[in-house]
This record gives sequence, C-alpha cells and structure tokens, in this order.
Amino acid sequence: MIESEAEELLRGASLRVTRPRVTVLTVIHEHPHSDAAAIVGLVRTRIGGCSTQAVYDVLKTLVDADLARRIDLPNSSARYEGLRWDDHQHAVCRRCGTLTDVHGAPGAIPLAVPQAPGFIIDAVEVTYWGICPACQAASTDPAPRPEISHHH
Repeated sequence: MIESEAEELLRGASLRVTRPRVTVLTVIHEHPHSDAAAIVGLVRTRIGGCSTQAVYDVLKTLVDADLARRIDLPNSSARYEGLRWDDHQHAVCRRCGTLTDVHGAPGAIPLAVPQAPGFIIDAVEVTYWGICPACQAASTDPAPRPEISHHH
C-alpha cells in the first residue's frame, strides 16, 4: 500500500490524516500479522521518534474505524492486519506461532446457525490450529494426530 492510498482510507473513514496514522496503516498492510512491538519498530524506521503509546493509540483508532483487524490469540500478543474485505480466516502454528491466511477453506464443516437469542450476528471468526510446513520439516516427530477441538 502506498501512502496516498492510506490517506484516502483515513479520509474515507472521516479520520484526520496524520503522519503516524498513515505510517501505521501502511505498515500493517505491508506486514500483516505483526504484533504491536514489531509495528512500533517498523514505524520508527520510517518516521523516527514515535512513542509506543502513540502507535497503540493509532492501532486502536484504526480497528475502531474498521480500517484494521486485531487478531487475538491465546497466549500471544495481539496481531494486526489491514482490512482487505475478503473475510478470510487464519491458521496458527502451535509450535512457532506463525499466522497464515486461510481463504475459501474447501470442504470446511458448514457452521450451524448460531443459537444466540436476541443477538444480531454480524461476523464469524474461525481459527485453524496445526503445524506449519517449516516446523514439520524441522521436526523428526511424526505429524501430530489431527484433533478437532470446539471452543465456545
């Protein structure tokens, strides 16, 4: 993403265009699935002094404005990506924590109609867990037995 596109997205969301906002938005599009610490480092290499708190504030603003997606995983820092409006899900490696986009998930088990009386369901997030190709290649252990766990 180029900075002029980031500026356009900010304006489209009625947000003031600032150097930190443009830079953070550009960084999360170029480096999806980064955590805040990595984003702070990338932002600082581009615009010099920018406080950690300023980056956290911008990330929150972008998520609240639906310009970024915050990915919360158990036992891990939140990760961020720029929204691409393609409704993809994620696969996470149990060994190294690598996060990969999952598109279309052929043969996925269809989700039942949620039973949440009174709720208007507007989004579903599914996280697939397993072992990434790099960890499989590095391991002498046999591949783990697939197990499906359902979390509520």
